[in-house]
Amino acid sequence: MKRLWIIILAFIVAHPMYSQKTLTLDEAISIALQRNSSLIQSENYLDYYKASVKSAYGDLLPSLGISGSWSWNRVIDDGGEPFYYNGYELETQPTDNQTRNYSLSAGGSVVLFNGLSNYAAISQAENDLQASKFSLDKLKQDIVYTTTTFYNGVISAEELVKVREDNVKFNEKLLETIKEKNKLGSIPIADVYTQQVSVGNAQLLLIQAQNNYENAKNNFLNYLALDIFDSYELVDPYADLEYDDSEAFLEKHSNIESLFSEALSNRYDYKSMMLDVETTSKGKTIAQSGLLPQLSGSYGFSTSGTKPDVLFERKNYSLGLSLSLPIFSNWNTEESIELAEVNYLNALEELAALERTIKIEVKESYLNLVAAKKQLEVTSTNVIAAKENRRVNNERYNLGSGTILDVLQSDKDYTQALTDNINARFEYSQNRDRLMNVLGKLDFRKYQ
Repeated sequence: MKRLWIIILAFIVAHPMYSQKTLTLDEAISIALQRNSSLIQSENYLDYYKASVKSAYGDLLPSLGISGSWSWNRVIDDGGEPFYYNGYELETQPTDNQTRNYSLSAGGSVVLFNGLSNYAAISQAENDLQASKFSLDKLKQDIVYTTTTFYNGVISAEELVKVREDNVKFNEKLLETIKEKNKLGSIPIADVYTQQVSVGNAQLLLIQAQNNYENAKNNFLNYLALDIFDSYELVDPYADLEYDDSEAFLEKHSNIESLFSEALSNRYDYKSMMLDVETTSKGKTIAQSGLLPQLSGSYGFSTSGTKPDVLFERKNYSLGLSLSLPIFSNWNTEESIELAEVNYLNALEELAALERTIKIEVKESYLNLVAAKKQLEVTSTNVIAAKENRRVNNERYNLGSGTILDVLQSDKDYTQALTDNINARFEYSQNRDRLMNVLGKLDFRKYQ
């Protein structure tokens, strides 16, 4: 008895270590927005774009630099070398001379006019920053949608496991009933064998469903960068969801052209692409500036001396203007202008291609949602009919007016109807989320 209590106590102490962690859909999305590798890298690049904007504005300001130098020189001459001076032969005297020099200078330059290239560069940098923010927001929306897809896949796989478990129980119970009736001589032994095969098949399908569930959960946890060896219990977000509002939802989103316009005004990737077009347009301004004169100014101050205390006794101030006029640049400027024009035209084409893609996505998402709603309605009706059909065939078999094959077929139909209904339920929810994502209306800020 004492040993039993020790075992029970040990189990109670160890149990929290192996307890399941509850994970809701909102929590999963929040984790994904924190740990997604692509999102983290994009956020890191955002700091670079901010620095680029600051640098572009800095190019309008004068530059300033300070430099200083010090030098030491020593000349040693042993002397003794003869030389003639006014007809007399003399010898050089030994010398040991040391000199030091100190200098200090400051100066810089400022661009006064460069064909408005500096202002175009500022616009480019600001557009790149805003475009990167839009791309970041679009990535967050995609993460919300992808996380939901993974989450629904796990929940759906878990529901299918429950269906297979109930099916195994049903077949096992039916096998026991058939065995008892066979002992009484009212049912042939062939029905026993047939049902044993049915039980084995049901168990095999249960194993496959359990394996699919574990694989789906592992892929989901890996996407969230969580440890797959931890045990998580997912909460069905659609358990209490009512689908009565589906008609109103579809009616609200039935105008495809209106949905397309809404998507263009909401989609962050489209906004980012529009800024890319504007950026390439500024690139044309920068390239064309190579045809215009360039005016810059320079300024400086310097001083030098052999000793630090006399360093500022001799000062030098300088101011200057520099004007350069391009006459012939070996057609390099023309090449830059042509390349900028090509980049601009390609950006326009990419924007048009994105518009066509969005139009297709909007229409497909709406049609898929309509089909998913109809599929949900049909499968819900099929479940009721299949369940009743299985009950009737089971009763007929118990009364001796039906066959075991009728029972097995009706059970198979009922199980398939349940499976189809589960898939339809989550497919409807997923298509609804996909339409929201296509319209650019998935809210990610509430999860951050």
